[in-house]
Amino acid sequence: MSPQPQAAVGAPLSRVDGPLKVTGKAQYAAEFDVDGVVHAVIVDASIGRGRITGVDTRDAEAVPGVLRVIHHGNAPKLPYRDNPGSNNPPGRRLQVFQDDRVLFHGQPVAVVIATTLEAAQHGASLVEVRYDAEKPSTDMADATADEPTTYARGDAEAALRDAAVRMDLTYRMARNHQNPMETHATIARWDGDKLTVWDKTQWVVGTQTELSTVFDLPMKSVRVISPFVGGGFGSGLRCWPHTVIAALAARETKRPVKVVLSRKQQYFGTGFRPSYEYRLRLGSDQRGRLQATVHEMDAETSSYEKFDEAIMLAGQMFYSTPHVSQAYRKVPLDVNTPIWMRGPGFANASFAIESAMDELAHRLRIDPIELRLRNEPAEDESNNLPWSTRRLRECYTVGAREFGWERRDPKPRARRDGDWLIGLGMAAAVYDPGRYPAQARVRLDADGTAVAEAASSDMGPGTYTSQTQVAADALGLTMRTMTFRLGDSLYPPTPPHGGSQTMTVVGSAVLDACNKVRGQAIKLAVEDEESPLYGVRAEDIVVRGGRLHVQDTPARGETYQRLLARNKLTHLEADGAYAGAPEPARHSYYSYGAVFTEVGVDATLGLVRVRRMLGVYDCGRIVSPKLADSQALGGMVGGIGQALLEHTVTDHRDGRIVNADLAGYLVPVNADIPEIRAIYLEGEDMQADPLGVKGIGEIVQVGVAAAIANAVFNATGRRIRELPITAEAFL
Repeated sequence: MSPQPQAAVGAPLSRVDGPLKVTGKAQYAAEFDVDGVVHAVIVDASIGRGRITGVDTRDAEAVPGVLRVIHHGNAPKLPYRDNPGSNNPPGRRLQVFQDDRVLFHGQPVAVVIATTLEAAQHGASLVEVRYDAEKPSTDMADATADEPTTYARGDAEAALRDAAVRMDLTYRMARNHQNPMETHATIARWDGDKLTVWDKTQWVVGTQTELSTVFDLPMKSVRVISPFVGGGFGSGLRCWPHTVIAALAARETKRPVKVVLSRKQQYFGTGFRPSYEYRLRLGSDQRGRLQATVHEMDAETSSYEKFDEAIMLAGQMFYSTPHVSQAYRKVPLDVNTPIWMRGPGFANASFAIESAMDELAHRLRIDPIELRLRNEPAEDESNNLPWSTRRLRECYTVGAREFGWERRDPKPRARRDGDWLIGLGMAAAVYDPGRYPAQARVRLDADGTAVAEAASSDMGPGTYTSQTQVAADALGLTMRTMTFRLGDSLYPPTPPHGGSQTMTVVGSAVLDACNKVRGQAIKLAVEDEESPLYGVRAEDIVVRGGRLHVQDTPARGETYQRLLARNKLTHLEADGAYAGAPEPARHSYYSYGAVFTEVGVDATLGLVRVRRMLGVYDCGRIVSPKLADSQALGGMVGGIGQALLEHTVTDHRDGRIVNADLAGYLVPVNADIPEIRAIYLEGEDMQADPLGVKGIGEIVQVGVAAAIANAVFNATGRRIRELPITAEAFL
């Protein structure tokens, strides 16, 4: 078939679901009107480790409207079968109300179900839990790490000893919490032995799989519905205990049950970006060419599961380095399990690596961009594969030109604006977008409209819109006559909505299904003696505006409606699929970027303010420029938060999170955000997927913190090796 005209893909279209959101008609997990629903409030452990010695529920059960109080002493035993298809880390997942052990502060220890939310809240406040408390281990500095995950090529220690220039640097990064606007919520309802949940999740299939294993149900007996997600940033990438609790409470009370976590409960109930200590030793020659790097990374995990993320990849492939050694150690603590957060692994690794590159450049009196250019690899040295695309040189060139990098004075403290010291900094960025198998289904109806379906989520990047764009062009329809549906486990399965993969994998599956449906219509037309397209070669036909016609003779053709009506067909339908990354891999597949920033540092108070920021990205084909800009600006704002504000504080005496609210945990607000701009290099990566796209949701946060820290050094002469950057760094 001929390539389809592209009218929607690449156009800066507004969100198709925008009117639903601004009018309040978009339904989020807690907003579904489920007949007979009652409310549940979770009681959280007030100790960080120990055992429950007693639970007194009499006062709670006496509250009018309270239906039931469930805890480990009266809860049914649940199967918790092995679950190879879940997104959970390896280890013993938290099994709610199954024993008397307390593994972390805030662990669910009981749930109160009542006819009203107020009664459930009051009842929960009256549940008395007695403990045999132990001192929790919540400080990495005092804990023992697991055996490391390692990587090596060459002899890094020997090469480091022989290097003309050596540096030994340690970076520390605070724990971060996702803090989406919509707190996590679940409504659960049983119909006999079938379970339906309305859940805030970034992976409906993952939640379906987890619930099927916990309750020993066939997958088809669990339905998960999640059409809108009010932000996730990774917090919805697995099924959390509150969802299991909602389903358990619904089964025990034989009523639909709604659980909505409070903001405070999110801090110990839905994961976080783990804190890191990252030691980086590097050696180079006098011209700045890297000879060896040694990476030692310690990160917190929970004592009952082993969470890890892709913290090692950037150090293996980003710069040409013949000798590399890495050790990644997980440090088990009495905390709830971490989870992936925007730019997982790479956002933290880039802070260490890109800060070190800036320090090496200053030491050798080489421009930071020039140093990076001198260390550009010809191929991925971790696996000897060619790049699918790698246009970092162009990112540097475009970014330097557009940002005015030539005005940067390499001498620290050289620029002032009144009381403010002004500095410029930059950092490179890399991310490994996911490519896992996905499926989709498309139906073209006799009225000329079409529907595409996939079980993906949309936590805000615009999945409804971007998938509609792909489908509309592939079928030759307008945006108005094309509909995309998501967020339901009844639809074809897709991988998690995270890891910058949704546009790639779901889009490719949708494209495949649409191509099949269009092919069915074309075949029908060329074989139909009554069609004006009878006898035409299929490859000479395109579809535009719902009308099939000969590519070079637009007057010769007919509409989908006429074709289907004449053949007495109600619809055409096809399933599409994307197989995932090829195995064995033929190319090294990453997205890239360069971040430039200007900061001001108050010379007296040590306050840091970002004044402007630019990101230039190599992310393949851009399906929707308006949505891409939204993603880029949001990612950069997240990077500003990571660099300057976000820090979860734990009281190590009992494991309590001290700042478990948006008053104590600081996130960027409008006043913190300056002029931000993103540029996308034109092009596509056809080695990556049939659409030539690379997801951009993660790459746009990677490198931001390092660029800010490097700009702070240029402004003040003070090296920053700890996040977030506070006034104390300048004392």
